[in-house]
Amino acid sequence: MQGTVLVAYASKYGATRDIAEAIVRTLREAGLTVDLRECRDVKSLDGYGAVVLGSAVYVGRLRREAADLLRNGEAQLASVPVWLFSSGPTGDGDADELLHGWRFPAALEPVAQRIGPKDIVVFSGALDAGVLRGFDAFLTRSVKAPVGDYRDIEAVSDWARGIAQALDAERVTVPA
Repeated sequence: MQGTVLVAYASKYGATRDIAEAIVRTLREAGLTVDLRECRDVKSLDGYGAVVLGSAVYVGRLRREAADLLRNGEAQLASVPVWLFSSGPTGDGDADELLHGWRFPAALEPVAQRIGPKDIVVFSGALDAGVLRGFDAFLTRSVKAPVGDYRDIEAVSDWARGIAQALDAERVTVPA
């Protein structure tokens, strides 16, 4: 792999940012050069050799700025290794089970298929009722969403180590 790894994230209350920061730490520990950016601050993908893109999920949708980056950067994202993650489900148990197998918004699946990500993963999130306002507070109470921090940072780091190994493997050239 040539270039820097971009870890871009869209977070509303900070839980997804914390996951992105754990990914960055792990990739840097593996010796990679990494930029951490909020999706809304990514103006160009030039110079990035790989991208890890993550978003909080609300009501089955990525944050708008993450969806926009996927759509607007589709051509460039299709030309580099990409990994996608989301966070959101709260409660005890496996995130995939909590979401009944949901992994990615249906409206964005065609874009993801054209990009061809190496992996798409869903991590459990965190929900602090004390910071929720307006519709978010109403919705959380209405659906009786479990409140608390359900993130498994070790699972996040394990996933990021897999990314580092995959990028390291791309650097190895096989003799003809």
